[in-house]
Amino acid sequence: MSKEKIPVLAVVGPTASGKTALAVSLAEKFGAEVVSADSMQIYRGMDVATAKPSADETRGVPHHLIGHMDPNEKYSAARFVSEASKVIEDVVSRGKRVIIAGGTGLYVDSLLSGLVFREEEGSEEVRESLFRRLKEEGIEALYNELKSIDPEAAAVTHINNEKRVLRALEIYYLSGEKPSAVREQAVSGESPYDSLYIGLFYKNREELYKRIDLRVEKMAQNGLVEEARRFYETGASLTAVQAIGYKELRPFLDGEITLNEAKENLARATRRYAKRQLTWFGRNPDIKRIYRDGLSDGEVFEAACSILQANFDWR
Repeated sequence: MSKEKIPVLAVVGPTASGKTALAVSLAEKFGAEVVSADSMQIYRGMDVATAKPSADETRGVPHHLIGHMDPNEKYSAARFVSEASKVIEDVVSRGKRVIIAGGTGLYVDSLLSGLVFREEEGSEEVRESLFRRLKEEGIEALYNELKSIDPEAAAVTHINNEKRVLRALEIYYLSGEKPSAVREQAVSGESPYDSLYIGLFYKNREELYKRIDLRVEKMAQNGLVEEARRFYETGASLTAVQAIGYKELRPFLDGEITLNEAKENLARATRRYAKRQLTWFGRNPDIKRIYRDGLSDGEVFEAACSILQANFDWR
């Protein structure tokens, strides 16, 4: 007799689209706990830059996999799948339901499709060599190398995501295999989850961009500059350097640009990130879409409840 699958709801979408507010409201209504699927919110101390939900925003709903990692520690989709699976098992054992909420599409899809990753052992020698080349040759040269080795991996890796470009090349040099082939080998037989995706989208992206601009202003008011300065003064890790919010503020901290210019650079980088998220989630035909143009949080919640009632036996 096959084991009954665990029903899991995923609330996905671009940054600043209102995922946390929707996930919390649904969790309150249906007795659920939230598992965060955000590749940066996992790190301690990076609260403002990663827009970690505050106590007021979570309203007492337990949120898992937020702020439990040191910024100097490595993290991966494989580790997320392992940790999230254990959290889900614990939440369900306590009679609660599970909502995955986040904008890191690779994490969400890897978890819910049942991927089992074959972890490659890292080599400090290879890693240091790649970092050296990054400083000497620049990211464009390394990205072009990845493109020639594995066009498929390059197509889903943004040239500005230095961490992922380096990781892909590291996998190639250690295993001799294309990074995309390694990921294909990770696909397991069957997912243990009966998953439902609800995605927040915008027909008019200008509305999303206005929300992003407001978020950037709020981050600045909530201490983003002080947080970024603290990280750089204490010796910023690779993780912190990659975080949207810190690298855009570095020229301001160095006295090269004004704060307003830094905030505009941050808003621009966040808009580009949101576009990549929309592209990722837009490729998934299983996502039940809510176009939230002009909708209040309450109206988005009602639309999500209708989708849940039509697809899940959650009452």
